[in-house]
Amino acid sequence: MFKKILVSTGVVTGAALFSASSVFAACATDSLPATMEGPGGFPERALTMIVPYGPAGGSGQVAQAMAEAVTGHTKVSINRDHKPGGSGTVGMTAYMAAPADGYSVLEHIDDASSAHALDSGRPNPADDLIPLVTSQITFSQIYIRTEEDRFTDWDSFVAWVKAQGGKASIANVSKEGSMERVTMKFITDATGMEIQQISFDKGAPRYGALAGGQVDALFEQPGDVRNFLDAGTFKPILTILKESPEAFADVPNLVDAGLDFEPLLRFRGFYVHKDAPADRVKWLQWAFQKAYCEQSYQDYNESKFMTLIESYRDTAGSIELINNTVAQYRDVYKVMGLEVK
Repeated sequence: MFKKILVSTGVVTGAALFSASSVFAACATDSLPATMEGPGGFPERALTMIVPYGPAGGSGQVAQAMAEAVTGHTKVSINRDHKPGGSGTVGMTAYMAAPADGYSVLEHIDDASSAHALDSGRPNPADDLIPLVTSQITFSQIYIRTEEDRFTDWDSFVAWVKAQGGKASIANVSKEGSMERVTMKFITDATGMEIQQISFDKGAPRYGALAGGQVDALFEQPGDVRNFLDAGTFKPILTILKESPEAFADVPNLVDAGLDFEPLLRFRGFYVHKDAPADRVKWLQWAFQKAYCEQSYQDYNESKFMTLIESYRDTAGSIELINNTVAQYRDVYKVMGLEVK
């Protein structure tokens, strides 16, 4: 069992990590009833889960794990429909066009919040959607190949990048203004590094680019590359937190590296349209929140380093998290000189 830590960040402050609207007991949803009848026989057929990212990345993996957990305790099947593209915008657009009858749910990440922060015309996940549950909150790291000999740690990596005259590269996501891109701007501004960010919307090509040597480094979350870490293919050289979790005690954090900015966190959750029938929403909230405490899902989160900081938020806690995130990103974007609509 990995040690849990309290992290104070600009997106999830210490107070928000242990919000009064969230429950932290032996498992977060132990107080919910073991069974709940759906209204009028709902659902009478399989649910559809729209996932705005490919199946191999973190979103695809959490969607599969949550779908299996919901089915495990409700016996209701869930068909996953992956619609990658535009850093989540393709899937969001498809979901907002689907019938608001409760039979379709959406998996999404903090990109939905940052997209709304930049352009208020885009869906607000705390208002245009109803969060059913936030089931993962995690941090990012920068990785290199373990066999790399041009640099071996954070300090030597920074020195090497500065010597390349802008030719060094890091695999990242494509969306300008995303958590990854904003964080990399903080890092490059603070260190004076000039590094090309090579865009990949899907996880597998992003990881393959580092493994195959097409890029020099990778920006990612530890759970998404757990297999590469366990295999000894990748190693982290920077943890983007102000305190190091025990599992990565030997990896420098922001304070160790002399970087003074508030780390942004990745969070993933599940949503339903705000216009879905209220009685169906209530059942979906129960189904997805209760699924968080299914043993299969707990084992999954444990295997993906998702227990190092508290990962659970109920509907109220998710709304608080999203609203805090939107405000944080708007402030960041204004400082960056981006046009906030």
